[in-house]
Amino acid sequence: MGSLLKGVSGVRWGELRDARQLRAGDIPPLLSRIAHGGEDAARLAIDELGDRVCALGFVVGEATASTVPFLLELAGAPHVPCKAELLDLLESIYRTEQWHSSAAAAGGPKSTSFQEQPAWEVAARAAVRAGRPVIEGLASSVRPEEAETARKLLLTMDEVPPFPEL
Repeated sequence: MGSLLKGVSGVRWGELRDARQLRAGDIPPLLSRIAHGGEDAARLAIDELGDRVCALGFVVGEATASTVPFLLELAGAPHVPCKAELLDLLESIYRTEQWHSSAAAAGGPKSTSFQEQPAWEVAARAAVRAGRPVIEGLASSVRPEEAETARKLLLTMDEVPPFPEL
């Protein structure tokens, strides 16, 4: 996959499940289409990837946290199109708390069948937070749609704290 996304092969995608509980092996080709396809291909791949890592815009999966560093890498790469869409996806991932809410309503993650899922949200939110320097760089982009979306994500990160430890 070239110098961009070179770490993708180090993730055991076939052992991870996405937000729809399917094997995550289809995630690397989608990342590659974003990196190396044209704008139309990238836009379609981001849409499909969104369904895989943040289903319905508010449900993350086991593979989401592993995908976030690559989304940040793509957003920070100079030639990759659709940065605003990537930042929107990162914001959706950051905002997710479906598993936490479901576990809390059912009595907490330790007393329900929701034992792993809240940890997926913790890891995904932490992964987005780790990319703050990339997002801050995009907030000063000369492209208004990128800068505005990056500033919106930064505001979300400031307003929505990290999850407490489980």
